[in-house]
Amino acid sequence: MLIHSASQLITLAGGPQRGKALGSLGVIPNGAVVIRDETIIAVGTTEELRNAYPDEPTLDAGRCVLMPGFVDPHTHLIWAGDRADEFEKKMAGTPYLDILAAGGGILSTVRATRTASIETLMAETRPRMLRMFRNGTTTAEAKTGYGLQTATELRLLKALIALNDESPMDLAFTFLGAHAIAPEFKDNPQGYTDEVTNTMLPMLKSWWETHAPRHSLPFVDVFCETKAFTLDQSRQILTQAQSLGFPLKIHADEFDNLGGASLAAELKAASADHLVVTSDADIEALGKSDTVAVALPCTPFGLAEPHYTPAKKLIAADALLAIATDCNPGTSWNESMQFAIALACRYMKLTPAQAIAAATINAAHAIRQADSIGSIEVGKQADMLILSVNDYRQVGYRYGTNLVKQVIKRGQIYSVDVGYYRTA
Repeated sequence: MLIHSASQLITLAGGPQRGKALGSLGVIPNGAVVIRDETIIAVGTTEELRNAYPDEPTLDAGRCVLMPGFVDPHTHLIWAGDRADEFEKKMAGTPYLDILAAGGGILSTVRATRTASIETLMAETRPRMLRMFRNGTTTAEAKTGYGLQTATELRLLKALIALNDESPMDLAFTFLGAHAIAPEFKDNPQGYTDEVTNTMLPMLKSWWETHAPRHSLPFVDVFCETKAFTLDQSRQILTQAQSLGFPLKIHADEFDNLGGASLAAELKAASADHLVVTSDADIEALGKSDTVAVALPCTPFGLAEPHYTPAKKLIAADALLAIATDCNPGTSWNESMQFAIALACRYMKLTPAQAIAAATINAAHAIRQADSIGSIEVGKQADMLILSVNDYRQVGYRYGTNLVKQVIKRGQIYSVDVGYYRTA
C-alpha cells in the first residue's frame, strides 16, 4: 500500500536523539510511504514513490501530517477500582499522609486489585487500552505493581499478555513487585525487599519461561523513593534481577533525590523515570550513559505540583530524553500522549518537535525497541498516524482534543475520526 500526499511526513530517521539533537524530525514535504504486510519498504516524496510503485494500492493522506505512532514508555496500565474519592479529598485540602493513614493511597488500589478476578482486571483495562490506541499510542509499556504479592503480580502479567494478544496495540511488559512495601511487611521493609529479591524474581523467571516463552523477558522496575525502597534496597533488587537476565528500569527522584538515576546509569538500565528532583551529578551520569531519562509531566500536573523534570538540564548534559503518560489510578489517569506532549511543551519548555521526538523514537529506545518502532524508516514496523491537521506544530499547541484521524498499526488501518451520525 502506498500512503501518499502527506503535507508533512515526519520520519524521525536516524535513531534515538541525544541532547541538543532532540527534535530532528526529518520532515519530507508531500511525503509518501510504501508498506507491505507489516513493514515499511519505501519512504520518499509522493512523486518519487508514485513513479516507483505505479500499480500499488493507495491511501490518500489528504494533505495531513503522517508521523510515527506514539510510544508510551511508562504506564501502570492494569489495576482495579478507582480513587476518585481521594482526589476529592486532596482537592479539599486533606494531606496525602492523612489519606494514607486512613487506608487510602496506593494500598487502596492494591486491595481492589488483589480481590479482582483476571476477567475483571481485563475488563477494566481494555477500555484504557482502546483510549490509548485511539489517541495514537501504538506501543505502550505496562507495569504490574498493584499486587505486592507473588500470586497477584503474576495474575497481572497473565492478564497483560492476554490483552496484548487481543489488542492491536503492542505492550512491553514490566514487573514492578517493588512498587511499594506490601502491607504485610509495613514494619519490615527489608523483609519485603528480601521477599522480592529471593522469592518473587526467581519465581517470575521460572513462570515466564513456562507461560510466555515467545516474549522477551519483562523489565524489572523498582520505586527508589523515601517511604518506598532505599537506594541500597533498590540496588539489591535490581542486581538480582540483572543476574537473572532481566532488563532494568527504575522510578527515581519523584520527591527526593536518593541517587536512583546514577544507579540506573551504573547498572545500564533501559530508563530512569520521573526525575523531578534529580541532582546535577545524577543528570551528568545519565548524559554519559545509554539510560533514557523518562519524564512524566502528567504526574506533577495530576498532583497539582509546580515542579517538573528539568528537561533543559538533561538536554544540555547530552542525555536521552523521553516522555510518557504514567497512566495510573492515583496521580495520572490519562491515556493521551498528546496531552503529555502539551504539558512537556508548557512546563518542561520543549518545542513541539522535541516533544514529538521524545514521544516516539526516544520513547521506543526507553523500552529498547528503537530498532523496530518509533520512526518511519525502511525495514521498520508500519506503525503510523495520519493526523487531522497539516502542520506537526499543532501537536503540543492544541490539547484536550484528539488530532489523530487514522492509526496504521502493523500495516492495518484503523479509522478514529469517523464523524457524527444522525439517528432515528
